[in-house]
Amino acid sequence: MFLRKAKQKKSKILPFLTRKTSFVRDERGVTAVEFGILALPFFIIIAAIAETALVLLSSQALDNAVDDAVRLIRTGQAQTANFSASDFRNKVCEESINLFDCDKIKIYVREINDFASANPIDPLDVDGDWDVAEAYNDGAGSSIIIAEAYYKWPMVTSFVSLNMFNASNGFRLLGAARVWRNEPF
Repeated sequence: MFLRKAKQKKSKILPFLTRKTSFVRDERGVTAVEFGILALPFFIIIAAIAETALVLLSSQALDNAVDDAVRLIRTGQAQTANFSASDFRNKVCEESINLFDCDKIKIYVREINDFASANPIDPLDVDGDWDVAEAYNDGAGSSIIIAEAYYKWPMVTSFVSLNMFNASNGFRLLGAARVWRNEPF
């Protein structure tokens, strides 16, 4: 009789132990759980990589667009066509690959005395707002000109704090500048 009671107790304990070991050994769903744990950091890293690539592409596009647009000033075509700051901005926007809101590109073209005084401006104040009014003076033949274009690029993954934003409110200031002497036209 004692043996029969021991078997009964053992039979009640064994299913619990059997279920526990089968639960520990069961690997169905492990991949889903691991993916659930790693999904958020993975997608944050992918988003940060994609945004970094987009910022670098946009910066290069702005740089190339300014380079193409200043050619018109350097050769005297802009002076002949009586360009204004908005005409120059439209040319920069036309030369870029439609990455920018053209109305938000800030243009600063001015004549300087010599190459040593070619200092780019700081277009933002401490709060990240535009500090300097746009200027456009394309000079005459053989004058030294500095042309600058700036754009505040909105950062989406600024919460990751990768230090990609250098202006306030989650923006990155993109800028391009060229200094040259006009051809004698």
